[in-house]
Amino acid sequence: MQDQPRKHMDALCDYLERHQHNLVIDADTHATDTIRYPRRQTPHYYHGRPISAEDLITEMDLASISMSNIWQNPAATVYPGTADANFEALLEANRYIQHVALQFPQRFIASGWTDPQACGIANACRIATHCVNDFGFLIVKLNPAQNRFPIDSPAVLEVVDHIVSLGAIPAFHYGADSIYTPAQGLETIAQRHPNHPILAVHMGGGGGGYVEAEALYHESRDLGLRQPNIHYILSAIRDTHIESNLIAYQQANQSHRLFCASDAPYGRMSWNFGGFRALFKSLDFDTQTTQGHLGQYFAKFILDGYQRLLNQA
Repeated sequence: MQDQPRKHMDALCDYLERHQHNLVIDADTHATDTIRYPRRQTPHYYHGRPISAEDLITEMDLASISMSNIWQNPAATVYPGTADANFEALLEANRYIQHVALQFPQRFIASGWTDPQACGIANACRIATHCVNDFGFLIVKLNPAQNRFPIDSPAVLEVVDHIVSLGAIPAFHYGADSIYTPAQGLETIAQRHPNHPILAVHMGGGGGGYVEAEALYHESRDLGLRQPNIHYILSAIRDTHIESNLIAYQQANQSHRLFCASDAPYGRMSWNFGGFRALFKSLDFDTQTTQGHLGQYFAKFILDGYQRLLNQA
């Protein structure tokens, strides 16, 4: 591992260690180099409209959010068409994430993104290696829904094995918005590496409609409670199921595996974190549990992950 990412990781861990009890962290946000990929010329919002790191910070301040976990926005990154050209485009999107994390070290936790469908397996593994060894990312995400590949396909398993071998944490878009992320597929991933954390974003929600997502919501809750290495990010998920998940995990003494998030720009930070805060109050959660979900649990997740990564390096 190069010296610069290691220094950044050490500094981030030191900051998280000292401030974890007071941080509010949005665990799922997407930033884009809007100079390289400018917004469409329209005054109206459109789904996934690119926002820059500076835009995120503005919204974070409005929503009283201390830090955000950021990765690239797949709707904004343009693939030229060939595997090697797609590799370069996605690598550049990841490089922007590293750049802004270095620029705003106390506001962003940077995470990576790879894609075996568009880039090919070898290139997808190369991106993961760059993300971890060159950029200092702990988490590398795949999006089976948008990029159209089964979450437990042989290609994905190979990439996941590579991410784990680097000491990093595999993350997935995991929702009811496609056929590519069923609960049994996530279970296959989790059981393949039972002693390694797996991060599943949306906990079965994503872009799925209320009716279509209902079954996966229940399956995801049950799966997580019996598979202790799965951690869920509560973004783009129906509010009533957020409530049910929070209660079920608290009763099972597993609250530390659920993280609050907005999925910005696909969701508004102010709306989501206003809702989270009101929900915790209505559930009469104590201050420690509330602060845990709002940021401390994710800070500890990152700290533990970097400790494993640094020990392996």
